[in-house]
Order: sequence, then structure tokens, then C-alpha cells
Amino acid sequence: MLVNYSSSSEEENDFNTNRNKSAKHEGPGGTKTQGKMTEETRVSAPGKDEGSCQTRLPLPASVMEMFRDSEEQHFEDRSQHGGRLRSFQHERGNWATYVYLPYEPEDGFPELLDELRVCAEACGVTLTRAEEFHISLSQTVVLRHHWIQPFVQSLRSALATCSGFVCLADKLKVYSNQEKTRTFLSMEISTGHTQLLEVVKRVDKVMEEFNLSTYYEDPSFHLSLAWCVGDFTKTLQRACLTEMQSLVDGHEDGPFQIRLKCKELRCKIGNKFFLFPIQ
Repeated sequence: MLVNYSSSSEEENDFNTNRNKSAKHEGPGGTKTQGKMTEETRVSAPGKDEGSCQTRLPLPASVMEMFRDSEEQHFEDRSQHGGRLRSFQHERGNWATYVYLPYEPEDGFPELLDELRVCAEACGVTLTRAEEFHISLSQTVVLRHHWIQPFVQSLRSALATCSGFVCLADKLKVYSNQEKTRTFLSMEISTGHTQLLEVVKRVDKVMEEFNLSTYYEDPSFHLSLAWCVGDFTKTLQRACLTEMQSLVDGHEDGPFQIRLKCKELRCKIGNKFFLFPIQ
């Protein structure tokens, strides 16, 4: 469809005609006046009315949602995390990241863990069962969002030629984090230490590529079973670690031993999980 628009000359003529008509109007006494325009009768040319109002349409909800994250502030509720403290301050765009070897609990493991928690409770330490079980193969580092894809690609390439192996753990050990804000009851790895070091070596190369912290120089690989807020390392070691170890050694089917078949490594980045099968 074609639409005809009036020319500027036509608009100017219309404006002059309207102005002349408006200049003739009844005065207060009923007499005709010419050549004068009051504020009430003034007509502006199209596009030149400084006092005109333009109605703005509201933005669609989908557009408003695009910027909500940048406007909202993050408030952390420690009650939702069992009183745990972050190792580093949360910032939008920062993604907590670590590499680990997952462990799927075997038969008898949940029952043994409950017995260990009861024993710790008798010593005055209330332990919270771990939400999931794994062996850490890196420190927790911070990735920016635009690093995620290249980081995962580099990690996949570094781990592509890893061979599968088996890890065993049967001795309890107590750890605390660097800030001494949490204590962990764990099982230390006794078999598979050399193979884990090889994996860490590959992971560290990727960390260095992105200027991130590498793993500990002489790591003690372990699988955390339960934790509590605060530094209760000495309390557990002195009061009940021996008794808890006797529960492990005297399990109904003989000494309990955690056995991990290392067929897959994982990386958690924020709320995303990436899997890396190994041969």
C-alpha cells in the first residue's frame, strides 16, 4: 500500500490558514478583534509544539527480566546453608568451580555413617551428613562466566587420555578448612594415591592456563563423610576418633572399605555439572 504524505509547503499553508482563523474571535465586549492571539488560541505547527506529550508504551516483561539480575543485590542467608561461611565473597558473574571424583555409596555405608554420627554426638560434636560424596581434585576457584566454555574445553582435552583406576579408603581422618570455620570427618585414600596425583597434575595445567590456584603441594586425598561448623579437630581426634575407627574395623561383614571405580571425573561450575569419562 502507498501512503501520501503532505509536503512541507502544504503544512505551512494549513498552519497559516489556521492562524488567521484563530486571530479573529470575540473579545470580552462582544466586538471582533484581529491580529491578536491569546495563549488559549495559539496553534503550533506540526512537529514544533514544545509542550506536546508523547505517550511511552511500557516495556515487555521479557525485556525487563533481562536486566533484573544486574539490578538486584545478593543477600546470603546462612540459615539455608547450615551456618556455613563462604571461602570468598559472592559476586554476580563469579562461578565457584572445582574438579572431583564422585562416589556412589555402597550397601551398608549409610548405616555406618549414622553410627559414626551417634558416636560423635556422645563426644559433644554434632555432625551433618555430607550432601554428596567425592574426592576433591582441585581447590575451589572462581571462574568468570565468559571463561566457562574455554575452561571446560581445556579440561576435557587434558583428561582425554586418563586411564581408569581404583581407589580404596578405610581409615578415618579429621580435617578442617583453611579458615578453620568447618571440620570434616573423612576417610583417607590408601590405594590409588599415585593415579590421583597424575589426574591433579593435568588439572593443575588447566588452572595455570587461566591463572587460577593449583591444588595443594602434598595433597591428602580423602572422602568427606560429615561436617560441622567451627574447628572441632582436636575434640574429635582426642575424644572419639579411636572409637569411631573401631566401628569401621568391626563392621558386620568385616572392616568396612570404601571402593571407588574411577571411570568418570566431574567438574561443578556454579549450578552446572560437566562430565569427563576416562578410559
